[in-house]
Amino acid sequence: MRLHVEFVATSPQWRAALAARTLARQALAASLAECGVALRPGAELCVHLADDAHIRELNTRWRGLDKATNVLSFPAAEPAHIDQARLLGDIVLAFETVAREAADEGKPLADHYRHLVVHGFLHLVGFDHQADADAQRMEGMETRILARLGVADPYQACELEGVAP
Repeated sequence: MRLHVEFVATSPQWRAALAARTLARQALAASLAECGVALRPGAELCVHLADDAHIRELNTRWRGLDKATNVLSFPAAEPAHIDQARLLGDIVLAFETVAREAADEGKPLADHYRHLVVHGFLHLVGFDHQADADAQRMEGMETRILARLGVADPYQACELEGVAP
């Protein structure tokens, strides 16, 4: 993988629950292979393995939403210049929310975690889901990436249960 990944683990719950670093590296490699975005050799990103309290602070500060969420992405480069960027940005994941969602949806924690790493990475390299067409494109990309990893389509599961993604 031409991508350098740093990890900051502020929540010990990640280490006890799963091989977060290995799973993230696999998800990022599959994302890079599928997304078609050219990156500078040695481009870097950081994955923060946090807890709900930390991500709530970030969500409040940067998005004005005083609540925990599963993943936040903080791009460091404009999408038009992503191929020149040395630093792509940061992906922050909250253990309690990710674990609760996985349990509520009947998914393995590892699969849900990899999905959120993929989702966060795609945001760093310029994908979004604000408009319906962009959401369909991004969800399709996520589904193809996760299939490379042997992970079921997370959006199909939502549709089957009658729950909106």
